[in-house]
Formats: sequence, structure tokens, C-alpha cells
Amino acid sequence: MFDTADAVLLARIQFAFTVSFHFLFPAFTIGLASFLAVLNGLWLWTKDSKYLDLFRYWVKIFALAFAMGVVSGIVMSYQFGTNWSVFSDRAGPVIGAPMAYEVLSAFFLEAGFLGIMLFGRDRVGPTLHMAACVAVALGTAFSAFWILSVNSWMHTPAGFEIDAETGQFLPTNFWEVIFNPSFPYRLMHTVTAAYLTTAFIVGGVAALHLLRHRHRRDKVSPATRTMFSMAMWMATIFAPVQIFLGDLHGLNTLEHQPAKVMAMEGHFESHPDGAPLYLFGLPNQDEQRLDYAVGIPKLSSLILKHDLNAPLDGLNTIPREDQPPVAIVFWSFRIMVALGFAMLGIGAWSLWARVRGRLDDGPMLHRAALVMAPSGLIAVLAGWITTEVGRQPFTVYGFLRTADSAAPLDAAAVGSSLIAFIVVYFAVFGAGTYYILRLMNRAPSSAEPRLKDVTDSPIRTAGITPAPQQAARHRNAHPGE
Repeated sequence: MFDTADAVLLARIQFAFTVSFHFLFPAFTIGLASFLAVLNGLWLWTKDSKYLDLFRYWVKIFALAFAMGVVSGIVMSYQFGTNWSVFSDRAGPVIGAPMAYEVLSAFFLEAGFLGIMLFGRDRVGPTLHMAACVAVALGTAFSAFWILSVNSWMHTPAGFEIDAETGQFLPTNFWEVIFNPSFPYRLMHTVTAAYLTTAFIVGGVAALHLLRHRHRRDKVSPATRTMFSMAMWMATIFAPVQIFLGDLHGLNTLEHQPAKVMAMEGHFESHPDGAPLYLFGLPNQDEQRLDYAVGIPKLSSLILKHDLNAPLDGLNTIPREDQPPVAIVFWSFRIMVALGFAMLGIGAWSLWARVRGRLDDGPMLHRAALVMAPSGLIAVLAGWITTEVGRQPFTVYGFLRTADSAAPLDAAAVGSSLIAFIVVYFAVFGAGTYYILRLMNRAPSSAEPRLKDVTDSPIRTAGITPAPQQAARHRNAHPGE
């Protein structure tokens, strides 16, 4: 009923589904961890209660998103040993060490200090609590460092040799493996994308509460105004930086993975006298052409080669069996770029409103910010689809094909597990996301409740009411609750 090709396709769909679902959470928490560290630092520096209110508001959301990111990430490690065991066997000697370092350094740093960050403000003192906030933020960054190093090596492999007998990739230079040619660009582009993702979610939440009280400005808390202002500063600063980094990343990709760039640009034919930038079109891979193309003459050569008349090769120079799926790459790239320029527009708009003193009193800007709240999540998914599908048909670019990376699979088994993943993911993580949205639906206030101490949990869970004397001491110790 099924053949091997069906099994490999289902395994690819399964990994794409789980990794896409997973990355939504780190894309948010990487930036949110840094935002929380900044808020805590501002609270300690200024003693302005609005920063503490915002910290307590967002730290609960961070805890939930972090937990869902960890749980959804565990599944992928199992897939390396089941659906993709051949890839794990052959590439394991190279990628095994960086992935282990991610767990031993980054994840332990996050997990080790997370409890202090969440529950330790009144127990360890402000200095150690601040150190814990910084440690968690650094842990998320280190995690991105190691994971992106492994992923980048799969795109631009370096520092290895292939064993003639086993076919395994064996490391010859650890530093070349880690700092492979595409890694610096991919790291900067991804981390900046995470900061922008957080900025637009935070800005969208603030915009929601500003819109609710647009006719009663006295009802808007200082924390909400500050939240929107800080988010728009991030959008204003990092959106143009991200576009610049994306350009550098694209030039690096052209050098090392030209077929991916050809698919992104929709260039089926070579252009010896300057290539057009196609804005829209319908890729026809069977006929090797872009139907109904709408483009700007020679602009692609200007962007990619900085010369209007620079020649650019097309997919006609790449064997059919080595070409990526053009339609997916072509459109996902355009979604990512369009959202990037939309972010740039929101940042510029907010700067103009700030200069005019209308940042808190601009309902059109607030509506736009609310609509753009999920834009970062969509953009990072579109970016990952572009880069991963653009690598096909290889898992290790130029050396190991995807079809040769899969385990001997039974398509029915892979299909059954895929259906189970879809059902469980949408049920479990859907419920978690719904609760996060409920938390966001409530505006931050000066009476923002803090996360309860760990020692409170068993008492409350068991339904035991503390003795009156204990309860009184608790209220005196924490009058803000």
C-alpha cells in the first residue's frame, strides 16, 4: 500500500510539524527572558513600581511558554533515534557533542536558575535574584548558539571527513564544525528575530489594553504605557537591523547554497546581463519557468551582487534531482520579507508618534500593533521553512540526501504517530496557549500578583488553610498580595 518514498515524506512532515510547533515557544522566550532581565534591572535601579508590575505580569507567561518549549522539544530528540536513525548514526560523531553541550551548559543554566527567578525574590535577595534573571537570559542565548551551530553545519558542513568504510562524518576540527561558514549570520538573524517576535507580542498586548481604554486614559496603568513604549523602541531599533542582517545572510547563502537563492528568487533561467527581482509569480517546476511573473528588471543583481548588470545563474544550471521545491521556498521567503518590512513600518510609525507625543493616544497605531502581534511568530516560521526546504534534497548539504537519512520505515507506523502527534499537540499545547492568552487578556496593574512561593503549593493544593497567625504573618510579609 505504501512505499519507502511515502514513509520518508511522512517522516519529514512529522518532523516539520513538531519542530515548527516547538520553535514558536523559544522564538518568544529568548526575547522575553532578556526583557524580564531588563525589567528587573530597571526596578532595582529606579524603584519605580511599574517595572516590578510588568516583571510579575510577564514572568508567569514566560514560565508557561518555557515549559511548553521544553516539553515540545523533547519529542524531536526521539525522532532522531527513530525516524532519522541513519542520519543520527552517520552525522552523530559531528553533531552529538554540540547538542550535548547545549544540554549541559545552556539548558542547565536555564533550569538551574529558573526557580530562583520565578520564586526567589523574597528569599535570596535582590542581587542573586538579578543574577538569576541574567543567567536565564544567557541560558536561552547559549541554547540558540549550540542548536544553530548544529543546524548551520548541516547547511554549510565544515571541519570533517567521511569514513570510507562506515560512511560516518568524523570531526577533524571542532572549531570549524562550530563556526561553520553560515553560523554567524544564522545566529544573528535568528536571535534578532526572537527579539522582534517578543517586541511585537508585548506591543500587541499593550495595544489591546490601550484600545480598551482609549476613551478613558485615566484607566490606563503606567505599566501598560511603559510596556507599549518599550516594545515600540525594540521595533524601531531592531527591524532595520534585522533587514540588514537578512541581506548579509542572503549573500552568504548565495555563496554556499546558490540553489536555495535561485528558488527564493524564482530564477529558473540564468541571466547573463542582470537578473530581475520577481515580486510575484507562480513557480512551475515541471516546466522550469515562473508563470505570470511580475518583476523589477535587474534589481536582483543589484541586491545580490551590488551591480545592476551582474550575471546570476538560474536553476537551469542545477540538475533536476538537486533542486529544492521552488514553490514553497519562493512563497515562504516572500511572506518573511513582507512581514519584515511591515515591522519596519510599524517601528517608523511609532517613532513618528513618539516625536509628536501621541504614542499613547493613537488608536490607528494601536490597532496596527495589535494586528501585528503574531507577525514575529509567522515570520520566523516562514524563515525556517525557507531555509530548511531550500536545503532539500539534502540533510547534510551536498553530502547526505534526505532519502538516505531515514530509518527503514513503515509508512503506516509513521502516519499513525503523525496523527497522534497532531491530536496530542493541539490538545495539550492548545490548552496552554489558551491560558497564556487569558493571562494576556488581563492588563498589568499596581496590584499585580506574584508567583506563589514553592512552599505554598502543597498547602494550597491540598486545600489546607494556614493557621490565622501564619496567614497574618504571610500578609504582613507580602502586603501586595
